[in-house]
Amino acid sequence: MREGADGLGEPHISLKSCVEQAVDARDGLLRTLALNIHQHPELSFQEHQAMQWLLEPLAEAGFEIETGVAGLETAFRATWGPSDKPVIALLAEYDALPEMGHACGHNLIGTAAVGAALALRDACPDLPARIAVIGTPAEEDGGGKIIMCNAGVFDDVDAAMLCHPRNLTTVNRGSLACVDTTFKFYGRQAHASSAPEEGISALDAVIQSFVAINALRQFLKSDVKIHGIITKGGAAPNVVPEFCEAKFILRAITVEELETVREKVYAAVRHSADAVGARCEIEEGLVYAERNNNRALAALFKENLVSLGLEVSDLPARAGLGSSDIGNVGQVTATIHPYIRIGDVSNHTPAFRDAAASEAGLIALNQAAKALAMTAYDLAVNPQALQAVREEFEQWRANKTSYAHSP
Repeated sequence: MREGADGLGEPHISLKSCVEQAVDARDGLLRTLALNIHQHPELSFQEHQAMQWLLEPLAEAGFEIETGVAGLETAFRATWGPSDKPVIALLAEYDALPEMGHACGHNLIGTAAVGAALALRDACPDLPARIAVIGTPAEEDGGGKIIMCNAGVFDDVDAAMLCHPRNLTTVNRGSLACVDTTFKFYGRQAHASSAPEEGISALDAVIQSFVAINALRQFLKSDVKIHGIITKGGAAPNVVPEFCEAKFILRAITVEELETVREKVYAAVRHSADAVGARCEIEEGLVYAERNNNRALAALFKENLVSLGLEVSDLPARAGLGSSDIGNVGQVTATIHPYIRIGDVSNHTPAFRDAAASEAGLIALNQAAKALAMTAYDLAVNPQALQAVREEFEQWRANKTSYAHSP
Protein backbone atom coordinates (compact mmCIF):
# COMPACT_ATOMS: atom_id res chain seq x y z
CA MET A 1 0.00 0.00 0.00
CA ARG A 2 1.28 3.43 -0.90
CA GLU A 3 1.37 5.58 2.23
CA GLY A 4 0.22 9.20 2.38
CA ALA A 5 2.03 11.90 4.35
CA ASP A 6 0.06 10.96 7.44
CA GLY A 7 0.60 7.23 7.01
CA LEU A 8 -3.08 6.43 6.51
CA GLY A 9 -2.68 5.05 3.00
CA GLU A 10 -4.62 5.13 -0.27
CA PRO A 11 -8.19 4.85 1.07
CA HIS A 12 -7.54 8.01 3.04
CA ILE A 13 -6.15 9.77 -0.04
CA SER A 14 -9.15 8.64 -2.07
CA LEU A 15 -11.62 10.00 0.47
CA LYS A 16 -9.83 13.35 0.59
CA SER A 17 -10.19 13.48 -3.20
CA CYS A 18 -13.90 12.85 -2.71
CA VAL A 19 -14.02 15.80 -0.33
CA GLU A 20 -12.43 18.02 -3.00
CA GLN A 21 -14.90 16.77 -5.59
CA ALA A 22 -17.78 17.44 -3.21
CA VAL A 23 -16.70 21.09 -2.93
CA ASP A 24 -16.53 21.33 -6.73
CA ALA A 25 -20.02 19.82 -6.99
CA ARG A 26 -21.29 22.65 -4.76
CA ASP A 27 -19.26 25.36 -6.48
CA GLY A 28 -22.23 26.99 -8.22
CA LEU A 29 -24.17 27.18 -4.97
CA LEU A 30 -21.20 28.64 -3.11
CA ARG A 31 -20.59 31.28 -5.76
CA THR A 32 -24.23 32.37 -5.68
CA LEU A 33 -24.21 32.47 -1.89
CA ALA A 34 -21.02 34.53 -1.68
CA LEU A 35 -22.21 37.00 -4.31
CA ASN A 36 -25.63 37.40 -2.70
CA ILE A 37 -24.03 38.28 0.64
CA HIS A 38 -21.58 40.61 -1.12
CA GLN A 39 -24.38 42.44 -2.90
CA HIS A 40 -26.42 42.86 0.30
CA PRO A 41 -23.88 43.95 2.94
CA GLU A 42 -25.11 44.06 6.53
CA LEU A 43 -23.35 45.68 9.47
CA SER A 44 -22.40 44.11 12.79
CA PHE A 45 -25.27 42.44 14.67
CA GLN A 46 -27.59 43.18 11.72
CA GLU A 47 -26.63 40.25 9.47
CA HIS A 48 -30.10 38.68 9.35
CA GLN A 49 -30.25 38.01 5.61
CA ALA A 50 -26.67 36.68 5.43
CA MET A 51 -27.39 34.31 8.31
CA GLN A 52 -30.50 32.94 6.60
CA TRP A 53 -28.67 32.45 3.31
CA LEU A 54 -25.86 30.55 5.05
CA LEU A 55 -28.26 28.38 7.03
CA GLU A 56 -30.54 27.31 4.17
CA PRO A 57 -28.19 24.76 2.51
CA LEU A 58 -27.04 23.46 5.92
CA ALA A 59 -30.63 22.84 6.99
CA GLU A 60 -31.37 21.11 3.66
CA ALA A 61 -28.33 18.85 4.23
CA GLY A 62 -29.66 17.74 7.62
CA PHE A 63 -27.59 19.87 9.99
CA GLU A 64 -29.15 20.65 13.37
CA ILE A 65 -29.76 24.40 13.42
CA GLU A 66 -29.68 26.68 16.45
CA THR A 67 -30.06 30.46 16.16
CA GLY A 68 -29.79 33.19 18.75
CA VAL A 69 -26.64 31.59 20.15
CA ALA A 70 -25.18 33.44 23.17
CA GLY A 71 -28.16 35.77 23.07
CA LEU A 72 -27.09 37.24 19.73
CA GLU A 73 -29.85 37.34 17.11
CA THR A 74 -27.47 36.82 14.20
CA ALA A 75 -25.27 34.12 15.75
CA PHE A 76 -25.91 30.48 14.91
CA ARG A 77 -24.63 26.94 15.28
CA ALA A 78 -25.26 24.22 12.70
CA THR A 79 -24.05 20.74 13.70
CA TRP A 80 -23.86 17.30 12.19
CA GLY A 81 -22.26 14.07 13.38
CA PRO A 82 -22.06 11.91 16.51
CA SER A 83 -22.28 13.82 19.79
CA ASP A 84 -19.62 11.60 21.40
CA LYS A 85 -16.93 12.42 18.82
CA PRO A 86 -14.44 15.32 18.64
CA VAL A 87 -16.04 18.65 17.76
CA ILE A 88 -14.43 20.49 14.85
CA ALA A 89 -15.72 24.04 14.36
CA LEU A 90 -15.72 25.92 11.06
CA LEU A 91 -16.21 29.58 11.88
CA ALA A 92 -18.33 31.80 9.66
CA GLU A 93 -18.03 35.58 9.50
CA TYR A 94 -20.50 37.60 7.42
CA ASP A 95 -20.64 41.21 8.66
CA ALA A 96 -19.66 44.12 6.43
CA LEU A 97 -17.94 47.46 6.93
CA PRO A 98 -19.83 50.78 7.12
CA GLU A 99 -19.99 52.53 3.73
CA MET A 100 -17.53 50.07 2.15
CA GLY A 101 -19.51 46.83 2.21
CA HIS A 102 -17.56 43.57 2.10
CA ALA A 103 -14.13 45.19 1.91
CA CYS A 104 -12.79 42.51 4.26
CA GLY A 105 -14.22 39.58 2.30
CA HIS A 106 -16.45 38.15 5.01
CA ASN A 107 -18.84 37.03 2.28
CA LEU A 108 -16.11 34.53 1.32
CA ILE A 109 -15.29 33.51 4.90
CA GLY A 110 -18.83 32.52 5.85
CA THR A 111 -19.47 30.77 2.55
CA ALA A 112 -16.19 28.80 2.72
CA ALA A 113 -17.15 27.44 6.16
CA VAL A 114 -20.55 26.34 4.87
CA GLY A 115 -19.02 24.84 1.73
CA ALA A 116 -16.51 22.81 3.74
CA ALA A 117 -19.21 21.46 6.04
CA LEU A 118 -21.47 20.50 3.15
CA ALA A 119 -18.61 18.76 1.36
CA LEU A 120 -17.80 16.67 4.43
CA ARG A 121 -21.47 15.72 4.79
CA ASP A 122 -21.68 14.76 1.13
CA ALA A 123 -18.41 12.83 0.84
CA CYS A 124 -18.04 11.31 4.33
CA PRO A 125 -21.47 10.52 5.81
CA ASP A 126 -19.84 8.34 8.49
CA LEU A 127 -17.14 10.84 9.48
CA PRO A 128 -16.04 10.12 13.07
CA ALA A 129 -16.37 13.74 14.19
CA ARG A 130 -19.02 16.30 14.97
CA ILE A 131 -18.83 19.18 12.51
CA ALA A 132 -20.08 22.53 13.78
CA VAL A 133 -20.50 25.57 11.57
CA ILE A 134 -20.57 28.43 14.07
CA GLY A 135 -21.86 31.73 12.77
CA THR A 136 -20.02 34.56 14.50
CA PRO A 137 -21.46 38.03 13.85
CA ALA A 138 -19.88 41.42 14.39
CA GLU A 139 -16.19 40.74 13.89
CA GLU A 140 -15.65 44.23 12.52
CA ASP A 141 -17.32 46.10 15.34
CA GLY A 142 -18.72 44.52 18.47
CA GLY A 143 -16.64 41.40 19.09
CA GLY A 144 -19.25 38.73 18.47
CA LYS A 145 -16.80 35.92 19.16
CA ILE A 146 -15.84 37.51 22.48
CA ILE A 147 -19.46 37.49 23.60
CA MET A 148 -19.79 33.90 22.42
CA CYS A 149 -16.60 32.88 24.23
CA ASN A 150 -17.89 34.44 27.44
CA ALA A 151 -21.10 32.44 27.01
CA GLY A 152 -19.16 29.16 26.72
CA VAL A 153 -19.97 28.52 23.05
CA PHE A 154 -16.48 27.18 22.30
CA ASP A 155 -15.89 25.26 25.52
CA ASP A 156 -16.65 21.86 23.97
CA VAL A 157 -14.83 22.56 20.68
CA ASP A 158 -11.65 20.55 20.07
CA ALA A 159 -10.40 22.66 17.15
CA ALA A 160 -11.67 25.79 15.40
CA MET A 161 -10.70 27.43 12.11
CA LEU A 162 -11.68 29.84 9.39
CA CYS A 163 -9.95 31.01 6.22
CA HIS A 164 -9.65 34.73 5.48
CA PRO A 165 -9.03 36.32 2.05
CA ARG A 166 -5.88 38.40 1.68
CA ASN A 167 -3.20 39.43 -0.81
CA LEU A 168 -1.22 36.25 -0.16
CA THR A 169 -1.66 32.74 1.18
CA THR A 170 -0.21 32.09 4.62
CA VAL A 171 -1.11 30.16 7.77
CA ASN A 172 0.67 31.60 10.83
CA ARG A 173 0.08 35.35 10.86
CA GLY A 174 -0.47 36.70 14.36
CA SER A 175 -2.52 39.64 15.59
CA LEU A 176 -2.48 42.34 18.23
CA ALA A 177 -4.63 42.57 21.33
CA CYS A 178 -6.82 45.64 21.11
CA VAL A 179 -9.63 47.63 22.66
CA ASP A 180 -11.73 50.45 21.24
CA THR A 181 -12.44 53.35 23.56
CA THR A 182 -14.67 56.40 23.37
CA PHE A 183 -13.64 59.52 25.30
CA LYS A 184 -16.48 61.93 26.08
CA PHE A 185 -15.57 65.43 27.24
CA TYR A 186 -17.94 67.80 29.03
CA GLY A 187 -17.24 71.53 29.36
CA ARG A 188 -19.43 74.61 29.60
CA GLN A 189 -20.95 76.51 26.71
CA ALA A 190 -20.35 80.27 26.26
CA HIS A 191 -20.04 82.86 23.53
CA ALA A 192 -16.52 82.46 22.20
CA SER A 193 -16.00 86.22 21.69
CA SER A 194 -18.16 88.19 24.14
CA ALA A 195 -17.87 85.93 27.18
CA PRO A 196 -15.16 83.28 26.67
CA GLU A 197 -14.22 83.47 30.36
CA GLU A 198 -17.53 81.82 31.20
CA GLY A 199 -16.84 78.78 29.08
CA ILE A 200 -14.91 75.55 29.40
CA SER A 201 -13.90 74.11 26.05
CA ALA A 202 -14.53 70.41 25.63
CA LEU A 203 -12.69 70.69 22.32
CA ASP A 204 -9.54 71.94 24.02
CA ALA A 205 -9.73 68.85 26.22
CA VAL A 206 -9.87 66.69 23.10
CA ILE A 207 -6.95 68.49 21.47
CA GLN A 208 -4.85 68.33 24.62
CA SER A 209 -5.61 64.59 24.82
CA PHE A 210 -4.27 64.02 21.31
CA VAL A 211 -1.13 66.00 22.19
CA ALA A 212 -0.64 64.03 25.42
CA ILE A 213 -1.13 60.67 23.69
CA ASN A 214 1.35 61.62 20.98
CA ALA A 215 3.85 62.57 23.69
CA LEU A 216 3.49 59.04 25.11
CA ARG A 217 4.42 57.27 21.89
CA GLN A 218 8.20 57.48 22.35
CA PHE A 219 7.81 55.75 25.73
CA LEU A 220 5.78 52.82 24.43
CA LYS A 221 7.00 49.62 22.78
CA SER A 222 7.36 49.66 19.02
CA ASP A 223 4.53 47.16 18.50
CA VAL A 224 2.01 49.39 20.31
CA LYS A 225 -0.46 51.07 17.94
CA ILE A 226 -2.74 53.96 18.91
CA HIS A 227 -5.07 55.62 16.43
CA GLY A 228 -7.98 57.97 17.01
CA ILE A 229 -10.41 60.38 15.43
CA ILE A 230 -12.55 63.29 16.66
CA THR A 231 -16.17 62.25 16.19
CA LYS A 232 -17.74 65.40 17.68
CA GLY A 233 -15.83 68.66 17.72
CA GLY A 234 -18.41 71.35 18.41
CA ALA A 235 -21.28 73.00 16.56
CA ALA A 236 -20.02 76.49 15.65
CA PRO A 237 -16.67 78.32 15.91
CA ASN A 238 -18.20 81.20 17.86
CA VAL A 239 -19.56 78.91 20.58
CA VAL A 240 -17.32 77.31 23.21
CA PRO A 241 -18.09 73.59 22.80
CA GLU A 242 -19.69 72.03 25.87
CA PHE A 243 -19.48 68.46 24.54
CA CYS A 244 -16.91 66.77 22.33
CA GLU A 245 -16.01 63.17 21.66
CA ALA A 246 -13.07 61.17 20.33
CA LYS A 247 -12.74 57.48 19.53
CA PHE A 248 -9.49 55.52 19.75
CA ILE A 249 -8.25 52.00 19.17
CA LEU A 250 -5.38 50.86 21.37
CA ARG A 251 -3.30 47.82 20.37
CA ALA A 252 -0.46 45.86 21.94
CA ILE A 253 1.17 42.49 21.41
CA THR A 254 -0.67 40.83 24.33
CA VAL A 255 -3.65 41.53 26.55
CA GLU A 256 -1.25 41.96 29.47
CA GLU A 257 0.78 44.63 27.65
CA LEU A 258 -2.42 46.27 26.46
CA GLU A 259 -3.35 46.85 30.10
CA THR A 260 -0.19 48.95 30.57
CA VAL A 261 -1.01 50.98 27.45
CA ARG A 262 -4.57 51.57 28.63
CA GLU A 263 -3.41 52.85 32.02
CA LYS A 264 -1.01 55.35 30.45
CA VAL A 265 -3.42 56.58 27.79
CA TYR A 266 -6.37 56.91 30.14
CA ALA A 267 -4.25 58.86 32.65
CA ALA A 268 -3.07 61.20 29.88
CA VAL A 269 -6.65 61.84 28.76
CA ARG A 270 -7.98 62.44 32.26
CA HIS A 271 -5.17 64.89 33.02
CA SER A 272 -5.78 66.67 29.73
CA ALA A 273 -9.42 67.20 30.66
CA ASP A 274 -8.47 68.36 34.14
CA ALA A 275 -5.99 70.86 32.67
CA VAL A 276 -8.75 72.86 30.97
CA GLY A 277 -11.40 72.29 33.65
CA ALA A 278 -13.42 69.78 31.65
CA ARG A 279 -14.81 66.43 32.74
CA CYS A 280 -14.05 63.17 30.93
CA GLU A 281 -15.98 59.91 30.69
CA ILE A 282 -14.38 56.78 29.25
CA GLU A 283 -16.47 54.11 27.53
CA GLU A 284 -14.53 50.98 26.70
CA GLY A 285 -15.47 48.20 24.29
CA LEU A 286 -14.63 44.53 24.55
CA VAL A 287 -10.96 43.53 24.67
CA TYR A 288 -9.80 41.56 21.62
CA ALA A 289 -7.11 39.08 22.67
CA GLU A 290 -3.97 38.44 20.65
CA ARG A 291 -4.10 35.52 18.23
CA ASN A 292 -2.86 32.15 19.44
CA ASN A 293 -2.23 30.17 16.26
CA ASN A 294 -1.98 26.44 16.88
CA ARG A 295 1.13 25.43 14.94
CA ALA A 296 0.21 21.75 14.62
CA LEU A 297 -3.19 22.65 13.18
CA ALA A 298 -1.65 25.28 10.91
CA ALA A 299 0.80 22.68 9.60
CA LEU A 300 -2.08 20.39 8.61
CA PHE A 301 -3.81 23.26 6.86
CA LYS A 302 -0.62 24.21 5.03
CA GLU A 303 -0.16 20.64 3.79
CA ASN A 304 -3.64 20.70 2.33
CA LEU A 305 -3.09 24.08 0.67
CA VAL A 306 0.10 22.77 -0.91
CA SER A 307 -1.71 19.63 -2.10
CA LEU A 308 -4.14 21.96 -3.89
CA GLY A 309 -1.19 23.50 -5.74
CA LEU A 310 -1.08 26.76 -3.78
CA GLU A 311 2.10 28.59 -2.82
CA VAL A 312 2.12 29.26 0.91
CA SER A 313 4.16 32.26 2.10
CA ASP A 314 5.93 32.38 5.44
CA LEU A 315 5.47 35.74 7.16
CA PRO A 316 7.31 37.11 10.17
CA ALA A 317 5.12 36.46 13.20
CA ARG A 318 4.56 40.20 13.78
CA ALA A 319 4.35 41.47 10.21
CA GLY A 320 1.62 44.03 9.45
CA LEU A 321 -0.66 43.00 12.29
CA GLY A 322 -4.27 43.94 12.86
CA SER A 323 -6.71 42.53 15.42
CA SER A 324 -9.58 40.05 15.38
CA ASP A 325 -11.96 38.55 17.90
CA ILE A 326 -10.79 35.08 16.87
CA GLY A 327 -7.91 35.80 19.24
CA ASN A 328 -10.36 35.23 22.09
CA VAL A 329 -11.39 31.86 20.63
CA GLY A 330 -7.72 30.90 20.60
CA GLN A 331 -7.61 31.43 24.37
CA VAL A 332 -10.34 28.78 24.77
CA THR A 333 -9.46 26.08 22.23
CA ALA A 334 -6.99 25.16 19.49
CA THR A 335 -7.53 27.70 16.71
CA ILE A 336 -6.09 28.89 13.40
CA HIS A 337 -6.80 31.89 11.17
CA PRO A 338 -5.05 31.21 7.84
CA TYR A 339 -5.30 33.41 4.75
CA ILE A 340 -5.84 32.76 1.07
CA ARG A 341 -4.84 35.03 -1.79
CA ILE A 342 -7.52 36.79 -3.84
CA GLY A 343 -5.30 39.37 -5.58
CA ASP A 344 -2.84 42.23 -5.12
CA VAL A 345 -5.18 44.20 -2.89
CA SER A 346 -5.22 45.41 0.71
CA ASN A 347 -8.27 44.75 2.84
CA HIS A 348 -10.60 47.50 4.07
CA THR A 349 -10.33 49.19 0.67
CA PRO A 350 -12.72 49.48 -2.30
CA ALA A 351 -10.29 47.37 -4.34
CA PHE A 352 -10.52 44.54 -1.83
CA ARG A 353 -14.31 44.79 -1.83
CA ASP A 354 -14.30 44.35 -5.59
CA ALA A 355 -11.86 41.44 -5.37
CA ALA A 356 -14.15 39.66 -2.91
CA ALA A 357 -16.70 39.34 -5.73
CA SER A 358 -14.23 38.75 -8.55
CA GLU A 359 -13.46 35.50 -10.35
CA ALA A 360 -10.17 35.29 -8.42
CA GLY A 361 -12.09 35.71 -5.18
CA LEU A 362 -14.55 32.96 -6.10
CA ILE A 363 -11.73 30.60 -7.06
CA ALA A 364 -10.10 31.31 -3.69
CA LEU A 365 -13.45 30.58 -2.02
CA ASN A 366 -13.42 27.12 -3.61
CA GLN A 367 -9.83 26.54 -2.47
CA ALA A 368 -10.55 27.75 1.06
CA ALA A 369 -13.55 25.45 1.38
CA LYS A 370 -11.44 22.51 0.22
CA ALA A 371 -8.58 23.25 2.63
CA LEU A 372 -11.00 23.66 5.56
CA ALA A 373 -12.81 20.43 4.73
CA MET A 374 -9.60 18.46 4.17
CA THR A 375 -8.11 19.68 7.44
CA ALA A 376 -11.27 18.82 9.35
CA TYR A 377 -11.12 15.40 7.73
CA ASP A 378 -7.52 14.95 8.88
CA LEU A 379 -8.50 15.73 12.46
CA ALA A 380 -11.47 13.36 12.30
CA VAL A 381 -9.73 10.28 10.92
CA ASN A 382 -6.25 10.70 12.41
CA PRO A 383 -6.36 10.60 16.22
CA GLN A 384 -2.62 11.30 16.40
CA ALA A 385 -3.05 14.54 14.48
CA LEU A 386 -5.84 15.71 16.75
CA GLN A 387 -3.85 14.66 19.81
CA ALA A 388 -0.87 16.75 18.67
CA VAL A 389 -3.15 19.76 18.19
CA ARG A 390 -4.75 19.36 21.60
CA GLU A 391 -1.45 18.72 23.40
CA GLU A 392 0.04 21.89 21.94
CA PHE A 393 -2.97 23.91 23.08
CA GLU A 394 -3.01 22.43 26.58
CA GLN A 395 0.71 23.10 26.93
CA TRP A 396 0.21 26.70 25.80
CA ARG A 397 -2.61 27.16 28.30
CA ALA A 398 -0.53 25.68 31.11
CA ASN A 399 2.37 27.99 30.31
CA LYS A 400 0.10 31.02 30.11
CA THR A 401 -1.48 30.20 33.47
CA SER A 402 1.93 29.67 35.02
CA TYR A 403 3.15 33.00 33.65
CA ALA A 404 0.04 34.83 34.87
CA HIS A 405 0.56 33.58 38.41
CA SER A 406 4.34 33.97 38.60
CA PRO A 407 5.66 36.47 41.19
